[in-house]
Amino acid sequence: MLKKILIASLYLISAGASASASLTELEVRWLKAAAPVLSYSRSINLPVDIIVQPKARPGDVPLAMGFKDGRCKLVLSMRGNPDAKSVLANVPEADQQLLIEAMAAHEVGHCWRYAQGVWHTLPAGFTEVGEEHADDAALLAESKSLRENRREEGYADLVALAWTKHHHPKEYARVYGWLESVRGQNPEVRTSHDTWAWVRLAKDASVFDAAASPFDSVRDTWSRGLLADE
Repeated sequence: MLKKILIASLYLISAGASASASLTELEVRWLKAAAPVLSYSRSINLPVDIIVQPKARPGDVPLAMGFKDGRCKLVLSMRGNPDAKSVLANVPEADQQLLIEAMAAHEVGHCWRYAQGVWHTLPAGFTEVGEEHADDAALLAESKSLRENRREEGYADLVALAWTKHHHPKEYARVYGWLESVRGQNPEVRTSHDTWAWVRLAKDASVFDAAASPFDSVRDTWSRGLLADE
């Protein structure tokens, strides 16, 4: 029944393809793991569509969130994508479902920001700062874009951890440990996924309010991370 529900919700790119014939075993496994997050998204009316790419493009990540026409697009890019298996290659099989669910929560965190109309915006009381005196306009724009994307990734990482605290409190340390291993600070390389300024603040799950939604419970910690991110 779960598989039928998931298949019915898919928006497939491959024109005319049969949904039941198009899902691979790996795609079904990831969608099953993400099902609790997707069900929650529906319950709060987040506009999430699921897209399965018939063939991954170079550089595609297995699971990503995009936006189009006011809707969020959760995109699975697994076919022909070596990262689809390698991303969890060092994770015991028994833990993989938990981490896929956390990844889905991360992506839904992006959708929530988009649906609220606050994508790439700072909370009240914060002012954009950066390299105001840079001579190269292109470099200035690139630096600003990098900061904006990093903030959104930091927010989404916190949502993934808050979701884990809400739904799998006994497994929080395990999910945090994995996220710490992939987000660990590297001061020589600043990318949009360099979210250590936020992840380091959430080692103790008590930073999240268990009574609030995953999106609301991360606000204070996200704001603290904004102050630390440079």
